[in-house]
Amino acid sequence: MTQLDLRAAALAHSLVVPPPAILQRAVIATWHGRMIQEHGSSHVFDGLAAQLAAIGDHTDADECRAFAAEERAHGAMCGAVVEAAGGSAVATIAAPRPVPAHADTTPRAAVLRNIISVACLSETVAVALIGAERLEMPDGPLRDLLTRIWSDEVGHARFGWRYVERVLPELTADERAAVERYLPVALAALETHELAHLPINAHWPEDGATFGLCDGSDARELFYDTVTDVILPQLEALGLAAAHAWQSTRSVP
Repeated sequence: MTQLDLRAAALAHSLVVPPPAILQRAVIATWHGRMIQEHGSSHVFDGLAAQLAAIGDHTDADECRAFAAEERAHGAMCGAVVEAAGGSAVATIAAPRPVPAHADTTPRAAVLRNIISVACLSETVAVALIGAERLEMPDGPLRDLLTRIWSDEVGHARFGWRYVERVLPELTADERAAVERYLPVALAALETHELAHLPINAHWPEDGATFGLCDGSDARELFYDTVTDVILPQLEALGLAAAHAWQSTRSVP
């Protein structure tokens, strides 16, 4: 375990939010969790950058390093909300896990697996969930902060889809099969992660949207809609059997 201390980085944003009153504990807990997740995502993109550089793809590696910096900034921004709500942008976190190496296939196919999992799946879901939350939030500093995070996540997702569209046709038949074989694993992991962070019993008063508190049932419905209406069709359009992979692994919502 290690200590994550984003207090100094959070203060640089000088954020002021309305007093959360009875929602204070929920606001602090929600944004504290986001702080940890966003900062943790920086290690994922740094790992992707290292894998891309190892196969000689330095341009995309540089882009992923830039994404890592954006995720660290997101962590600080979420920490700023925590501090503004009366909490502390400090957390005890586990050491970051390395990005999967996928020794059962080639380095090129391994990178493509990870980019699908991170950018095409997780980041696309983030775009949908944050975008919906942003639409419910009134104008003000917190909405501006969330808009910046959302805009960056859009860029991360678009990068992933562009990369897959460009690289997938270059793969050998064995590499393509390895990528497709991994889809059930990636989709199941996505579902498990999202459901763990979208509690079904999370319901808030109307002013909860002012602080970025979302209804758990609505968020889960949006998650499933994003998978079935956005992610699966795009993967299928690229020639990957994503719908079958999803149906073979998903939980019952």
